[in-house]
Amino acid sequence: MTLEKTSRQQVPPNGRYGVYGGRYVPETLMTALRRLESMVSELVDDPGFGAELAREQSLFIGRPTPLTPAERLGAGWRARVYLKREDLCHTGAHKINNAIGQALVARRLGATRIVAATGAGQHGVATAAAAARIGLPCTIYMGGVDVVRQRSNVERMKLLGAEVIPVEKGDRTLRSAIDEAMRDWVSDPEGTYYLLGSAVGPHPYPMLVAGLQSVIGTEAREQIVEATESLPDVVVACVGGGSNAIGIFRGFVDDPKVALLGVEAGGDGRAHSATLASGTVGVLHGAMTPLLQDEHGQVLETHSIAPGLDYPGVGPEHAMLRDSGRAGYVTADDSEALAALKECSTVEGIIPALESAHALAGARRWALDNSGSLIVICVSGRGDKDLDIIRGADDE
Repeated sequence: MTLEKTSRQQVPPNGRYGVYGGRYVPETLMTALRRLESMVSELVDDPGFGAELAREQSLFIGRPTPLTPAERLGAGWRARVYLKREDLCHTGAHKINNAIGQALVARRLGATRIVAATGAGQHGVATAAAAARIGLPCTIYMGGVDVVRQRSNVERMKLLGAEVIPVEKGDRTLRSAIDEAMRDWVSDPEGTYYLLGSAVGPHPYPMLVAGLQSVIGTEAREQIVEATESLPDVVVACVGGGSNAIGIFRGFVDDPKVALLGVEAGGDGRAHSATLASGTVGVLHGAMTPLLQDEHGQVLETHSIAPGLDYPGVGPEHAMLRDSGRAGYVTADDSEALAALKECSTVEGIIPALESAHALAGARRWALDNSGSLIVICVSGRGDKDLDIIRGADDE
């Protein structure tokens, strides 16, 4: 298996998805990004890299992940529901698909260390595991708020050998962590590889991450056809930066009869992270994209009960899919996500991550409005990391 070519969404050399994307970075990073772009172009058709990646997907990640029929959920929703089980990947989420692939790229580029930023901690854990797998030291930046919210993941990163640096500047969440990781990268762009966790940032990262995550959609398409002898009516995934969603959407985007539905975080009514619903175009972390900002262009603080959705931007490919009408995007608030998590846990025996619970909430709404639908939902991660948050919400 190789990196999926971008034939479905042709990306020109400047990395534009319509008006979105591009490269807005300090000149010191341009050489590193061009080297990465050149390497990615070579690896797309490199059978040696494809074989190496396929081996790691099978023997390290545990792919293919199953497509599980959720019959009791479906009965309550008046729909046929299938769950794409990325929660069963090694380290507990889809993030490892991207992390191990980029780690292999970093080794081919001759990097001597890896840096990353994480919000929910799943990308940090995946990066730490991938770095350990290939034998490179790893530094993970994590917002101070998220360090408290995701203590178990911090301990997992440390156990895997990573240095975890809490970020106490700015909003102390994922945005601030990315800022610090990029500052680290700027200080040593040749020896340091920045392992970006979502389909955001400067070109070629959105293309690279989407290609590595497209394995989700490739598998899901084959599995749903085998299980039902038909394509689904809708494919649903949560969207923060958007890597799990773009990964599963890639398997169905050429099938116009299959609706694509991304579910953003609606927050708690005071603040939110629904970038596609209410953002305006600007530049964040090296790319032009919709983002949450005020009238002066200052990035707004965001909130979601799901740390992985607590980000004020979104991947440029999602913005393009929204503008073209190929994908639709809705929101689910904190209370809806909590209810969906508890329903899935008690009805199906599967505890989804709070991020994935937003997708379940959006899918439930779709099902009740479209009786009898065949629905595929990406369960992007498992929810044991969120037990402290869930306990706190129950105590309020």
